[in-house]
Amino acid sequence: MPPRTIRSVALTALAVAISATAANAQKQYDPGASDTEIKIGNIMPYSGPASAYGTIGRAQAAYFNKINAEGGINGRKINFVTYDDAYSPPKAVEQARKLVESDEVLLVFQPLGTPSNTAIQKYMNAKKVPQLFVATGATKWGDPQNFPWTMGWQPNYQSEGRIYAAYILKNYPNGKIAALWQNDDAGRDQMKGLRDGLGDKANMIIADKSYEVADPTNDSQVVALKDSGADIFVTWAAPKGAAQAIRKVGELGWKPVYFLGNVSTSVATVLRPAGLENSKGIISTAYIKDPTDPTWKDDPGIKAWAVFMDKYYPEGDKTNNNNVYGYATAQTMVQVLKQCGDNLTRENVMKQAASLKDFSSDVLLPGIKINTSPNDFFPIEQMQLMRFNGESWELFGDIIAGEVGH
Repeated sequence: MPPRTIRSVALTALAVAISATAANAQKQYDPGASDTEIKIGNIMPYSGPASAYGTIGRAQAAYFNKINAEGGINGRKINFVTYDDAYSPPKAVEQARKLVESDEVLLVFQPLGTPSNTAIQKYMNAKKVPQLFVATGATKWGDPQNFPWTMGWQPNYQSEGRIYAAYILKNYPNGKIAALWQNDDAGRDQMKGLRDGLGDKANMIIADKSYEVADPTNDSQVVALKDSGADIFVTWAAPKGAAQAIRKVGELGWKPVYFLGNVSTSVATVLRPAGLENSKGIISTAYIKDPTDPTWKDDPGIKAWAVFMDKYYPEGDKTNNNNVYGYATAQTMVQVLKQCGDNLTRENVMKQAASLKDFSSDVLLPGIKINTSPNDFFPIEQMQLMRFNGESWELFGDIIAGEVGH
C-alpha cells in the first residue's frame, strides 16, 4: 500500500475515533438510560378501591409501545415498568423502592393517587429521582423550592374548587351548599379551593361530610347532607365513591345543583354504573376532550386517539376518558424525553420538564397549553365547565384559569 494511502487510512481511522469519542462525550446517562433504552417506572392502583384508574397505566403502556414501534425516542426504546400498589401508601413505598433500587429506573412517571404520592415524595426527593407528572391534582406537587424532584400534571384541585365557587357565586348567590369529600389531601385541597373561592360567602357551605376511600359505602353521609336542606351538592370522590353518591342522590329523589370532581367524570366507570338518568344535569370541569362528546366525533385528535386505541389497546373502553388522559400524559412524557436528547440524566429530565412552552397534546381542549418553568410546576392551569346531558358531556362557557398563588 503506498505511504500516502496508509496515511489517509490512518487519518480516517483517527477521525472516526475522535468523532466517536466526541459523540460519547456528549451522551450523558444516569441509571435507567443507555444507547438503546430508557427505563421508566410507574405505580398504579390496578387493584383495590381505586382500581378504576388502572386503565390509565395500561393506556400509557400502549402509547409507549406505539412509540417503540415507530423507532423509539432518539433511537432508544422505552422500557415501561409498572407496578400495582392497590391505592395503599405502604405498598406504594415498597414499589417506589423496588423501581429505584432494584429496577434502577431513570424516573418514576405518573404514580397515581394523593396518599401514595405523599408517602413516596420525601424518598424520591432524597434519592433525587424524578417523581414526574404525578397523577393527582393536590397543590403540593407544585413546590419546586422544597421538592424539586416532584411535579404535577393535571390542574390542581384548589383551582377546580375555585372555578366551582365562581360559578356558584354568579349563578346561585343565595344557594346552600353541602359537600361530600374523600378524607385525604385531595378532598381537603378541593374543599380549601371551594372555601377560598367563596371568600366571605364561605358560610354558604351549610354541611360537609368526609368518607374514607376504603369505606364500603357513603350512603349515610349522602342522607345526612340531603337532610341539611342544601340545594347545591359538591362531591370530591374517587370513581367508586362518586358513583355511589350519584346513585344515592337519585334514590333519595334529591334534586340539588350537582357538582362532581373532575377525576370522576368517566361515563364508563362512574356515570353508567351510577345510572345515566341519575347523572343527568351534573356539572364538572374538563381540560381533555371527552370521547363521548359528539363535538369531537370528527376531531383529528380524537380520531388519532381512536386509531391508537384500536391498534395498541383494543380491549380498552373508548367511552372511558381515563384512556384519553393516559394518552395525553404519555405524550407529555415523550416530549420531555425528546427535549433531553442525549443528556438522559435525572437532573436534565427535571430541567426539560420545567421548560415546556405551549406544548399541547392533540386531545387537550382547544386553547389549553402546557407551560412550566423552574418556578412553575403546575403544567395545566385552565379548565372549562361541562354538563352531563344524560348521554354525554357538553362543554359550556369559556376556558377558565383558577390559578392558585404559586
